[in-house]
Amino acid sequence: MELFRLEHKKLWRKTSVRVCVLLCFAYVVLFGGFLSYQWFEFGSSNDVTSAFGNRFDGWTEIRASQAQAARYGGLLTDESFQQMVSDLQQYDAAGMESGLGRSERTLLNGWLSQLYPELEEQDRGLYSVLMAYYVDTSRLTDFYARRDAVLEDFLHSQGQWTGPEGELLRGMDAQVEKPFRYQWISGWQKVLGDALPDLGIVMALFLAIILSPTFAGEWRNNTAPLILTTDGGWRRLALAKILSGLTFAVELFALLAIGGVTAQLIFLGTSGWDMPVQTMKLLAVAPWNMLQAEIYEYGFTLLGVIGYAGVVLLLSALVKSNVLALLLSLAAVYGPVVAAQYLPMGAQKALELLPLVGSASDIFRTNTFHIFGKYIWSPWMLISVPFLIGLICLPFAILKWSRRQRA
Repeated sequence: MELFRLEHKKLWRKTSVRVCVLLCFAYVVLFGGFLSYQWFEFGSSNDVTSAFGNRFDGWTEIRASQAQAARYGGLLTDESFQQMVSDLQQYDAAGMESGLGRSERTLLNGWLSQLYPELEEQDRGLYSVLMAYYVDTSRLTDFYARRDAVLEDFLHSQGQWTGPEGELLRGMDAQVEKPFRYQWISGWQKVLGDALPDLGIVMALFLAIILSPTFAGEWRNNTAPLILTTDGGWRRLALAKILSGLTFAVELFALLAIGGVTAQLIFLGTSGWDMPVQTMKLLAVAPWNMLQAEIYEYGFTLLGVIGYAGVVLLLSALVKSNVLALLLSLAAVYGPVVAAQYLPMGAQKALELLPLVGSASDIFRTNTFHIFGKYIWSPWMLISVPFLIGLICLPFAILKWSRRQRA
């Protein structure tokens, strides 16, 4: 325990580590959290003096948007949907930019194009116009019947409607409560659709820089003779280094998670936590609400970070160069991400099982894995397999480093 404490203290004392933590925190929490909420994502628009075109009034605008959404009764029905679209059209006719900005027009137009494609007018002049601006609201009926029909068509097109796979997905969708609860959705779209799915891939850069010298750096510092002066010194030191690296990865995640949740509570509050994820993506089948989805995405990132830390520590033990260890660590996560788009679907799904390569946003999809004759919803595989890969790497890291030391 004392050796672990010393190794962990030594790690945190490095200037490079402190700079990386500061940069990571600034990018994820300050820039991607507080400033994003207050300014360039949710600030009111049309400020010509701002580089982002928004005013520095996100907190006020979010509250106004939540209040506007609350007027529709808290449930998504045919009537409330019609009223949302009707209000948007009235704001447009009256030139009320503030009302338009709070109407979630992109979301509404997405629902319209998916569920009511026959109402889209192809010839609207030189410039395309969102359906929400002109559609006849009296024809917006049978919202849930249409949603179920579109989901069925989609699963048929993917070959997922029949058989055990279809039974799994249809069984999940059958548990979704209808009518959907409705509050302001755009804030949750930022959290679950943008911020959290990208958190792990951002952390990977800084973890690679910090952890890749863990074992490789010992060769640069020529510490082997000192380690071998005590019986079993390399074993104890290797274990202390691994525990220190894993602890640091968890600490960095906790720092970012606490900062992210704090910003979320300050700006978004808890409004809408019980909305189903289907309000973000109609074709999702997971019977989860927003809070459950957020817990999953944070858990996905935490276990992925631990798994990736294990991979980096193994790579550090395999080579004697800090630079090579860093390059291999970066290639282990960013290489598959880049290469996946050029590979067959089966290969893409296999690569997603590597630490931090898959996406937490898979909870909005209908992907599955066929394992030992059974179909498993992909998010369960994506959250567990990367963690196990990282754990498997750890004993090999100790073994490889010990052989090098004794040699």
